Amino acid sequence: MPTRQLFPTLFYDADVADAALLADLDASCRALAEEDVAGKRWSKAHGYRGYTSYASLNDLPLRDPVFADLKKLLDRHVAAFAKEAGFDLGGRKLKLDSLWVNVMKPGGTHSGHLHPHSVVSGTFYVAVPEGSGALKLEDPRLPMLMAAPPRDGTFVYAEPRDGALFLWESWLRHEVMTSTARAERISVSFNYRW
Repeated sequence: MPTRQLFPTLFYDADVADAALLADLDASCRALAEEDVAGKRWSKAHGYRGYTSYASLNDLPLRDPVFADLKKLLDRHVAAFAKEAGFDLGGRKLKLDSLWVNVMKPGGTHSGHLHPHSVVSGTFYVAVPEGSGALKLEDPRLPMLMAAPPRDGTFVYAEPRDGALFLWESWLRHEVMTSTARAERISVSFNYRW
C-alpha cells in the first residue's frame, strides 16, 4: 500500500533479571513505607491507596545504596531509549530528575496523567502480584480525533511483572488500572530531564 506510518510513539519494555536487586529494593521500599511519615501523610491526604514517596523524599539514590544501584541501571536503559528515539542531545546526557517509591495496596489505582518538565519517564516493577493492574497508555492523538470513528489501539495495556522496566516519553498520557491483587504491588517510578 502507498501508506506509511509517521511519528511513531516508542515504548521500552525490558526485563531486569537481578533477583538480588529486586529483593533489596523490596526491603528498602517496604521500610520507607513504614518510616516515611511525610509520605504516608501525603498519600492519605491525596487518596493514594498505599504509600508513595513522590512528595516527601527527593534523595533516594543518596539515601540508600540500592537506589544508587538502580539509578546506574536506569541511566544505561534511558540512554539506550534516548538513542532509539533519535534524541539530539547535543553531546549531553539525560539526567535523573526524580525517583519515587510506590507501594500500592489492593484496590489502588492512579488516574490518567503525564509528566511535565521531563523528557523520559518510567517505572521499574519490584513486586507484582497477579492482578496488580496494567499500565494503560493512551494514543497521544486522541484529543485531536474528535470527529473520527473508534479504532483499535486507542489504548494499549502493558502488563507489569517482577523486574520489568517500562520507559516512555514523558508527554505520553498513562494511568494505572485498578489492582485486584491480594498483596501490595511495589514499583519505583522516575523522570529524566535534559
